[in-house]
Order: sequence, then C-alpha cells, then structure tokens
Amino acid sequence: MDAIGQGIAEAFRLIASGDAEIFEIVGLSLYVSCLSVLISTCAGIPAGIFLGIHEFRGKGILVRLIYTFMSTPPVIAGLTVFLILMRRGPLGRFQLNYTPTAMIIAQICLVTPIIIGLTYNIVKEKAPVISRLGITLGAGSPARMKLLIYEMRVGLTTAVVSGFGRAISEVGAVMIVGGNIKGMTRVMTTYITELKGMGNYERAIAIGLILLTLSFLINAVLYHFQERESR
Repeated sequence: MDAIGQGIAEAFRLIASGDAEIFEIVGLSLYVSCLSVLISTCAGIPAGIFLGIHEFRGKGILVRLIYTFMSTPPVIAGLTVFLILMRRGPLGRFQLNYTPTAMIIAQICLVTPIIIGLTYNIVKEKAPVISRLGITLGAGSPARMKLLIYEMRVGLTTAVVSGFGRAISEVGAVMIVGGNIKGMTRVMTTYITELKGMGNYERAIAIGLILLTLSFLINAVLYHFQERESR
C-alpha cells in the first residue's frame, strides 16, 4: 500500500507541477478526439435522421451494417485505415500514416457509426409522434424537422458524448495508425500502455487521473443537461 500511495502522490505532484510532456500529450489527445467527434457529428446526425425518417430499398441491410460497425474492434478499424494510407495503398501518396490526421481518420471510422446508430434509434422512436403533432398544428416540413431536432436534443447530446467516450479511450486503432511517436502521435491511452510496460507507474497514474477527470466532467455536464431537461 505504501508503494501505491507513493505512486499516487507522485502522480499528483506531476500534475500539479504542470509537467510539459504530460500536458502536451493531453492536448494532442483532446485535439484528435474533439476533431474526430466534430466531423463524425456533422456526418452522423444528418445520416441518422435521414435513415430514421425515410424508407428505401436496402434500408434494413444498411441499418444492420451500421449496427455491426458500431461494435467494430478498434484494431480492425486501425488496420483498415493503415492499409488504405500505407505507401502502397490507395491513398499512400498523401503519406498520412503515423500522423495525427491518420489517427483522426481512424477515430472517425469508429465514432461515426455510433452517432448514426444512436441518432437513428432516437428518430425512429420520436419521428412519428412529432410528425403527427406538426401536421395537426399545420406546420410544414422545415418546421417539423426543427421540432424533431429540438425534441431530440438530449438524445443527440448523449450520442455525441458516447462518441467522444469511444474516441478519447481508444488505444488499438490510434496505436496502429499513429505509432505512439513521442512529440507527434503520442496520446493518453497509448502513453499509459507504454508507461505500464516500462514500469513507470507514477506517470501512468497521472495520465490516468487526467483521463478519468475529463470523462467525469463530460458526463457530469451531460447529466446536468439531462436533469434540467427532465424538469
């Protein structure tokens, strides 16, 4: 217990001292995760809404594919992106492997299906009721769409937060396409993995505490928002 206590104390000391390497890694982690979630949100929410309110041939197969992609193993997504971006791959000329851009692309592949799937489920549940209400009130299609989005705001926020949780905690995919290169592609999760292997538990604990704090703050904001809307 003494060793564990000393490790935790040293971790807090590293955080309090503003260790440059740790906060550089935290900054890159937030940059990669936030940008990938932003892009995934811009693509995923409209796609989920479209899927929820329209019927078309092959929709059932498409929905099943999205559900499958929601649980895609991260290493599979990482490997796929790596092969596409590798020097001999279709996009090899851009030389994106082992860059933050490759990590963002890998996270987009993981997060977008989650946001699409969760949005689709919300729309499928709420769209018929909202549409009937809008028609009763004499609202046109644009007004009904605004009303639908307004009524789904909590669910959509939950979908985005769920996507961020997947992105910020990702290890396998970003390790494959990013390589955990110091000063370039090293993020919190890959750094914790490396530190554990090196036996540097103090720094691993410090990064872990920051990661937990970020997760707590994000979920606390979501919980507050949900509670306020339920009143």
